[in-house]
Amino acid sequence: MSTGAGNGAALAPRSPDVTSSSVYADGVPYDRFAEMRATPGLVWHPYGEDGFWAVTRHEEIRLVSRQPEIYSSAVGHTNLWDLEADALEARRSLIDTDAPDHTRLRRLVARAFTPKNIRRWEHTVRSITGQLLDEFIDAGEGDWVESVAAPLPIRVILTLLGVPVEDSAYLVELSNHLVEGTTDRPTLAADAYGNTTDPRLLPFNSPASHALFTYGEQLGDQRRAEPQDDLVTMLVQAADDGDRLRPEEYRNLFHILVFAGNETTRTAITHGVMALADHPEQWQRVLDDRSLVEPAVEEILRWSTPVLHMRRTTTGPTELAGTAIEGGQKVVMWYASGNRDEAVFDDPTAFDVGRVDNPHQAFGGGGPHLCLGAFLARLELIVLLQEMADRGLRLRRTGDAVRVPSNFVNGVLSVPMAVVA
Repeated sequence: MSTGAGNGAALAPRSPDVTSSSVYADGVPYDRFAEMRATPGLVWHPYGEDGFWAVTRHEEIRLVSRQPEIYSSAVGHTNLWDLEADALEARRSLIDTDAPDHTRLRRLVARAFTPKNIRRWEHTVRSITGQLLDEFIDAGEGDWVESVAAPLPIRVILTLLGVPVEDSAYLVELSNHLVEGTTDRPTLAADAYGNTTDPRLLPFNSPASHALFTYGEQLGDQRRAEPQDDLVTMLVQAADDGDRLRPEEYRNLFHILVFAGNETTRTAITHGVMALADHPEQWQRVLDDRSLVEPAVEEILRWSTPVLHMRRTTTGPTELAGTAIEGGQKVVMWYASGNRDEAVFDDPTAFDVGRVDNPHQAFGGGGPHLCLGAFLARLELIVLLQEMADRGLRLRRTGDAVRVPSNFVNGVLSVPMAVVA
C-alpha cells in the first residue's frame, strides 16, 4: 500500500483547501469546487501526512462509485483520515464493506427498505408531518430546524424502527453529538454516557456512538423476546439461507439507520425549505402545479447534497481522468461538487423545481453503495411538500442560518422562519 503522495501526486495540481471545517462555516465552498472541476485531470489535496485525489466531476464520481473492485470501501474505510487496524474492524459497517460481505449484509436487510415496505408507512409520515406543520403555523414563526426539520425525520425513522416516541429527544441529542464528531468543536468527554471504550474505536470518535450502540442492543433484545411490526424486529429476524446478522453487524446497522435516517433527511428538509423561501417564485410554481412536487424533491436533493463526500481507496494502480493513481491511495468523491457540474446540469447554480434532467448524486454516484434509505427520504420530502401545499404555507427567513462547520455533512443547526400571511 502506498504510504506517500508518490511521483504522480507530487507533480499534480494542488487543490484549494476543502477539508478544514472552518471553510464550511458559511456554507459549501462551491467556488473552490468549480476551480477543481475546471482543472484538467485530478487534483491532489494534501491531508495530514499524506493526502488524497479529489474527484469533483459528475462522470468521474459515477465511475468511482460503480467500480468497487478498483475503488474499495473496505480498505481504509470511508473516512478522510486513516484508522488503525483495530479501529477499522471495530467501526466497520455496511458502508465500509466490499463484496462479498457487502452483498451479504445488503441482502439481509434490503427487504426492510423496499419501496413496497416503506410505502406502508406513508400514513404515519403524513400524520407526523401534518402535526408538525400545524404547530408551526399556529406559532407563526420559529426555528424551522427545531420545529420541523429535526423532529420530522427522527420521529419517522424511530417509528419505523419501533423506538418509543418519548425517547426521540434522546436520540436526536445523540445524533447531534455524532455530527459534532465531524467538526473541530466536539464537546463530549471521553466517558460521556458511561462510555469506557477508546473513542478512536467508535464511529465519529464519539462517546455518543457508545450510547447509541447500547440503546440499539437493548431494543434488539426486547424485539427478540417480543416481536413487533417494526424494522428492528425485521433486522433481528433477518435471515437468508440460515445466515443472520451478527450482534456487531446489527449494532452498527442500527447506528447508521438512526444517524442517516435522521441527519441527512433533516439537512435536505432544511436546505429545501430555505431554498423555497429564498425563491418564492419556485414555490409558487409548485402551488400552481402539483405535478412539480416530485421534480422539486429531486432538485432539493441536488441543491442540499446532505453528505458532502465519501472516500475510497485504490486496490491497485489505475487511471482516472487521465491521471495515474497508485495502489493504496485515497480517492475522495465530492458529491457537492458533482451536483453543480456544468457539464451535466444546465445553469447548476439556479434552484429550479421544474428541472427535467436531474441525475443528482445526493444518494451517491450509484453502484452497490447507493443509499439504502433513498426511497424513505424521497417519501418524507414528497409528503412534506404536499402537506405544505395543501395548507398554502408560505415561509420567509427572518434571520441567518447557523451552519454546522463540517466537511462531511451539509448541516444547519438553526434557521428562523416565519409564516407569510
